Formats: sequence, C-alpha cells, structure tokens
Amino acid sequence: MIYLLEDDDNIRKLVIYTLNSQKMDTKGFARPSEFWAAIEEEKPELVLLDIMLPEEDGITVLKKLRKSSRTSNIPVIMITAKITEYDVISGLDAGADDYITKPFGMMLLLARIKTVLRRYSNTDSEESVFKAGDIVLDKSKHSVYVGKDQIFLTLKEFDLLAILLENKGNVITREKLLDLIWNFEADVESRTVDVHIKTLRQKLKSAGNMIETIRGVGYRLNSEEL
Repeated sequence: MIYLLEDDDNIRKLVIYTLNSQKMDTKGFARPSEFWAAIEEEKPELVLLDIMLPEEDGITVLKKLRKSSRTSNIPVIMITAKITEYDVISGLDAGADDYITKPFGMMLLLARIKTVLRRYSNTDSEESVFKAGDIVLDKSKHSVYVGKDQIFLTLKEFDLLAILLENKGNVITREKLLDLIWNFEADVESRTVDVHIKTLRQKLKSAGNMIETIRGVGYRLNSEEL
C-alpha cells in the first residue's frame, strides 16, 4: 500500500489513478490529520509526501514519521514545488529517501517509486549481516544495532551504512556513493552525501566516529573507532 499526502485535488486524483492502474494500491489524503488516522490503521510500504500542506507542513510530517520506531523505516519520496538547494537539503536532512519536483510526469514518478521499493526489498540474495566494532547491520531484517541499542535509519542512511560496511577499510568516493544510492542531476549532489553522513554519525552516536572523512575524496569505515 502506498499513501499519498497531497492537498491539490487534481494532482492527488491523477497520481492515485495512475498508480492504481499500475497495480500499486494507493490511498490519498488531503490533510495530515487524515493521513495520521490511516497510519494508525495500516502501515504503508511507501509514502509520497507534499511539502506545502494545511495543518502542518510536509517536513514536520516527515520528522514525525522518522521519530517513531513504528514508521521510521518507511521509504518517503517528497513531492515539492520548491527547487532551491536549501529546500532539497532540508527534506533530505529530515530523512527523505528521494524527491521529485512539480510539475512531474507520471512515468518519472513510477520509475522513482519502483527504484526505492526495489532497493528496499532487494536483500535476499546478498550477504545479510555486516559488523564493525559495535555496529551490526542485518540487510534481511533491515535492522541496525550499536551494541544492544537498535538504531532507526532512513532507507538512504541504511544503504549508505551498508555500503561503507561492505567496503570496510576502503575509501568510497562521493561520486561512487551518489551513483550507488542517488540519481540526482543537480548541484546539491556533493552536499547530499555530506548531509547523510552527518546524520548517520549522529544516530550511531560514539560508533559514528568509525566513519572517517577523506578530505576531497569521500569516506571510509574503519574497523576500530577513532
């Protein structure tokens, strides 16, 4: 089930019709209060979230989703009319997994949705558990622990940590991380990686020190905390 929170009736009806016609069950909501009531009844596998909304803005809704352990790992694609670097970074920093700007084509939206869902579920054929220091990441369960504490990450934060763990000790360039995780074609690309590294370090707490910045190149995860 996909949830769409969009107050523009025309956009909401078009997106719902398109996704349902592609056999992607979708429910739409014009107001956050309706969205939150639905969340209590059924947890969606993906959320499409507008930024400019009545009652509360999309960034606030996103932060609430990420704060709750029940909804923190739901992939979220932001739908926004705002295209400035600040607005994009604000959404990514709050935990968005991807974004699409209005006006957009339905084929592009479908492609973004399929990419996010495929990345989220494509773990069965790969090595599942990765460890470094106190960090334990299990792809099959989509879980991360630091010691005995479970850490709740966004989809892209999870992918980022998984790549660093899989390549433990090796430097991964920003460009490679962008190629593996994002498909952005904008000037915000380099900062996008840096923002996610920053929030990932914060969530990992002391274990975040294991992620080392290689100035002018990228990042690597050391076997021992620095």
